Amino acid sequence: MEQKKDIKKAKVEKGSSQKLPAKTKIFYGIGDLGNAIINSAIQFYLLKFYTDVALILPALAGNALLVGKIWDAVNDPLFGWLTDRTNSKVGRRRVFMLFGAIPLGIAIALLWFIPKGLSLNMTFLWIAFTFILFDTLWTLTNVPYYALTSELTDDYDERSSLTTTRMVMAVPAYLVGVALTPVIAGLFAIERTGWGYVGIIYGSICAIVLLISALGLKERQKVLKTKAKTNIWQSVKATLKNKPFQRLCIAYFVINLSFALVKTLMAYYLEYQLLMESEISLVMGLMLICVTISLPFWKKLSEKLDKGPTYALGMAIGALAVGISFFLTPEQSKWIYLIAVLAGIGFGSQWIFPWAMVADVVDYDRVETGEFRSGMYYGIWGLATKISEALAISGIGWMLTAFEYVPNVAQTAHSLFGIRLFFGPIPALVIVVTLPLLIWYPITRKKHTEIRAKLERMEPVEEE
Repeated sequence: MEQKKDIKKAKVEKGSSQKLPAKTKIFYGIGDLGNAIINSAIQFYLLKFYTDVALILPALAGNALLVGKIWDAVNDPLFGWLTDRTNSKVGRRRVFMLFGAIPLGIAIALLWFIPKGLSLNMTFLWIAFTFILFDTLWTLTNVPYYALTSELTDDYDERSSLTTTRMVMAVPAYLVGVALTPVIAGLFAIERTGWGYVGIIYGSICAIVLLISALGLKERQKVLKTKAKTNIWQSVKATLKNKPFQRLCIAYFVINLSFALVKTLMAYYLEYQLLMESEISLVMGLMLICVTISLPFWKKLSEKLDKGPTYALGMAIGALAVGISFFLTPEQSKWIYLIAVLAGIGFGSQWIFPWAMVADVVDYDRVETGEFRSGMYYGIWGLATKISEALAISGIGWMLTAFEYVPNVAQTAHSLFGIRLFFGPIPALVIVVTLPLLIWYPITRKKHTEIRAKLERMEPVEEE
């Protein structure tokens, strides 16, 4: 009898400490390369492209992008639920990556193209339409992609390792998007033509790497044999009632909103406040290099402190850095490099832990429901991500209009105050408010071990 218990215990330990091959981690990371490039281009340059190149009123552009996010309230949970219920010969998640990659690339190209001669209303509709198209296809391909974080491995630390590998690959690609986007646009005599080629190049890259990732990954049979049974409303309700997920989602939504304010306003802050237009890519690049370098450190530290407290520490450092930026003058502009280093190190935690922590929440849900519902969780997570970023972009549009921003000229003291305020102190303060939610986050390594033990009793050990 004791021998049987020991055998069962050994099997539990084996299932709970499943190590992923390096090849799996690399193929998974490849899938995020295109996302990283286009996301950085959108976050840092899309609004500036609308306001300074297409000469669209900031409030108009911001409102058009916000309208696009109304559809997100439907498509993120819908597509997440749909992938949970999908059963195909090429997998539950990979099928969407394979068949959605090329349409996504086309949508990215359209995002950076605005026809000439459109009326004010037609311009608004064009921006809203292209953004909705891009966002729909991005959701259809990337919700299942991110859901694989929780399904490729069950291990608490391996999920951090998987996410770290993805981010070590994605952050340099993100840096490429930051540095290369204005270079590509500047190669052409007509600036609008240059931005059109930005969309074509980035759309092609995004489609290709997503296809490579999908072809290189293999979904686990244990997951493929399960299928969500609840309807979409029951699934949404159960997801939103999950208390650890509520806590994590609120913290992440607020932090990501603040982070998006910083990223979107950085180009404005450097060009107009510090008069460093020629050094924008250099400062942004330095910050993202520091993000990349810091990732293994944060992963290692989380093995000592757990994910929640480590995430909180990183965000506190990032908040301190951006808060200081409020006080810089053009004469003190070189200090921005030190601030970029500090911010990059701190914000590195934002690139790892939220995604790995959602995967742990999915395990908690499986104990409660007995279903793999990664798609729904990452769908609602994607909704929180995109709404926070859309609110930041649209909010900045409203702010720039309210503070009387005029593109391509020296700004008044009034407009500079608005840029400094929303780039530094406001994001820093909002981040600090969320830290208690992370410091005392309930799913620790110890708690997750208990969850995994319950799951192992609910299901047979997977045969490799």
